[in-house]
Amino acid sequence: MVWFPPPKDPFDAPMRVEADIRGVQVTQGEVPEHLDGTYYRCVSDRQWPSYVENDLELFNSDGMIISFRFHKGRVDFKSRYVRTPRFVAEEKAGRALFGAYRNPFDDDPSVAGISRGLANTNVFFHGGKLYASKEDSPPILIDPDTLETIGEYDFEGALTSRTATAHPKFDPVTGEMVFFGYEAKGPGTPDIAYYEADPSGRIIHEAWLEAPYTSMVHDWAVTQNFVIFPIIPLRSDIEWIKKGQSYFQWDPYEDVYLGVMPRKGTAKDLRWYRGSNRFASHIMGAYDDGRYVYIDTPVGQTNYFPWFPDITGAPYDPERSKGYLSRWTIDTQGESDGFTETRLSDLPGEFPRMDDRQETLPYHWGIMLLTDVPGRNAPGGGFRWLMGIDLKTGRKQIYYPGDHCTLGEAIFVPAAPDAPPGVGYVLTVVARRKEMRSDLVLLDAQRLDGEPVCTLSLPMRIRMGVHGNWVSAAELAGRTD
Repeated sequence: MVWFPPPKDPFDAPMRVEADIRGVQVTQGEVPEHLDGTYYRCVSDRQWPSYVENDLELFNSDGMIISFRFHKGRVDFKSRYVRTPRFVAEEKAGRALFGAYRNPFDDDPSVAGISRGLANTNVFFHGGKLYASKEDSPPILIDPDTLETIGEYDFEGALTSRTATAHPKFDPVTGEMVFFGYEAKGPGTPDIAYYEADPSGRIIHEAWLEAPYTSMVHDWAVTQNFVIFPIIPLRSDIEWIKKGQSYFQWDPYEDVYLGVMPRKGTAKDLRWYRGSNRFASHIMGAYDDGRYVYIDTPVGQTNYFPWFPDITGAPYDPERSKGYLSRWTIDTQGESDGFTETRLSDLPGEFPRMDDRQETLPYHWGIMLLTDVPGRNAPGGGFRWLMGIDLKTGRKQIYYPGDHCTLGEAIFVPAAPDAPPGVGYVLTVVARRKEMRSDLVLLDAQRLDGEPVCTLSLPMRIRMGVHGNWVSAAELAGRTD
């Protein structure tokens, strides 16, 4: 019999459970009566023990969508696996068939040609459709009510890239979804395909470009006038992949490149800006004033991910890997091909978010998970605090969920459609590791350091996840899937 290998922490063991909970228990405060919509979140939960040894548990596990539906003071929970082509093939076989993370050369021969996508990274709504995504494959459409899988989606044949980002951006002015695919022609390729889709989800613009080298382009920046592709030296090489080496490896000798292109531009309009070696991944926000582009992102001195090796063989450095929220400024009309960097916070962390209604626009409020807070000791590791920050004043507020707890990516939900920026609620899933269960905590976005608005307690633990989003009931009423 095949067994799952024991995790370092029992909390992180596979769940393999699809659940429905009607009326999640409220153990603190009250659910705001006027909140009407659904918080969708992607988690990773392996269906079968891995086909290969030493696999990446978080990145290479099956995608599952969880939802918290808010209506008239009640919250219902649901979880369902995404029935990707990969999931279906393994379910039929009763065992794992796909190999190492993003490596098709490791697969069982019986699955040659079957999409390797896991849909385990992000879930978002646009044009009446709910998408589950992972950046190495096309997205999967999901029924927003039942969470049942509808199937892979290629935008009615208009998606010519083999991949699509898990971090599309949504323009609040035009209603467009702006997205891209990297390694667009397959593993190890430097090609990037850029797309814009109208409010209905129809692709209205496509452009192809080539990066200076092949790398993980997990997140990117979009403003009203520009799109920016960050090429960070977490590199990939087809020869590494064929040899069974780590798909991504850190290159301390390579520079960072920021590719800036006008919205609806083409490769001939692209300009590359270059900076010294450093790491960055997720974007809190970005905007431009017609000339200068401003990008806010946590920046570390070296690779953030301990499971991706350094090409020199150097050991992982946890101190130098810490990311500090910083601002990159690019002069799109200047002669310099460089960019400047200004630190915005002295607290290390990741998973920055903002009020999504200000995506592509000037903003000043955001949130971010923290790994360390000077003077505040907390048992355990991982993301143990949540910070709210006002970039105009520098004011910070910090939420601590308690000892032996970790936090999942937090999101913002406006108090009302017309509420001022940053006025509303912050939602975060709290892993109560000693209790082997999870809570969904709602915080007042303007008083993160105060008592939670309410705590919703689940009788089970929620698996590790990456990203999620809030979809209002008004948006869901326009579903077109």
